[in-house]
Amino acid sequence: MAEEIAGVGPSNVGVYPKAHVLNRFIAKLIDLLIVAAADKVVSPVGFLVGLAYVLVADGFAGGRSVGKRLIGLETIVPHTREAAGFKESIIRNLPFAAALLLFQIPYVGWVGSLAIVSFEALLVIGNDQGRRLGDEVARTQVLDAGRLNLPE
Repeated sequence: MAEEIAGVGPSNVGVYPKAHVLNRFIAKLIDLLIVAAADKVVSPVGFLVGLAYVLVADGFAGGRSVGKRLIGLETIVPHTREAAGFKESIIRNLPFAAALLLFQIPYVGWVGSLAIVSFEALLVIGNDQGRRLGDEVARTQVLDAGRLNLPE
């Protein structure tokens, strides 16, 4: 009975309630501020450093980017019950990397970037598990930290 409440019962293996949407948006905003700071501080290669951070951020210890760690979220692979690694992080964050690349093109790129980010945000809000396109492809999910008691 306790296993079914925790989301690992026989009929719903790997189904967990989604993390709070506002917390996810705040965590992503913190990560985007880090990307913007990298672009300004490390002038000649800052854009590439920021792009690399966008791609690998969720692969750090415990499936947490800096923003997720500060807000109390983690990225997991539900069917294995393990924290997301760098491979899953790169796959799940490809849409945001594409948006960052498009944003470098004035006007048309800005609209394309906004479309990608808006689409991902709508999926987070509308999906029962809070899974966006990147999560579906990488087979990951963002949860409130401690839901699975993953090792650091």
